[in-house]
Amino acid sequence: MEQKSKKELRRHLLKLRREMPAEVWKEKSERICRHLQTSELFAECQTILAFFSFRQEPDLSLLFGESRRWGFPRCVGESLSWHVWKPGEVLEIGSFGILEPKADSPVVSAAEVDLILVPAVGCDVRGYRLGYGGGFYDRLFALPQWERVPRVGLVFEEAFLPEVPVDEWDCRLTAVCTEGGLRIF
Repeated sequence: MEQKSKKELRRHLLKLRREMPAEVWKEKSERICRHLQTSELFAECQTILAFFSFRQEPDLSLLFGESRRWGFPRCVGESLSWHVWKPGEVLEIGSFGILEPKADSPVVSAAEVDLILVPAVGCDVRGYRLGYGGGFYDRLFALPQWERVPRVGLVFEEAFLPEVPVDEWDCRLTAVCTEGGLRIF
């Protein structure tokens, strides 16, 4: 029953996001970026893992001009492999139609990472996220080498909920950032 409720909630939140007018999406994305840029959590970071907006996720492109090292995921089997990307470098369309750095881009190891910006369908006030159902991020977060790395879920305010359904393998986030602000747990 819980899987069905995750599925229903995911469908509902994705529909809300799809229906958001482009100008509202852009403005909310810019506010999320500003909250991140002014946070202490972000300020000292040198290497940050992020994502390219897909299906109207928050657009983080305003951040990528910052003088930081950026890593983006490539789906490799059932895992995520993180690769360095710099603005202007060519991207490929990878698994699930998501933009990815080229396979021969340098790999980023967990030891180098200061922060992970995590895509989500929804997040809750306890720090749990509702993902897309593939388990890629939960498998990553369960690995010991990633435990120390702070992770921030990024969603629009209407997807920041009192509670999302949780399974035993779901890993908590360090914080959630919406256009309303950054909430650290």
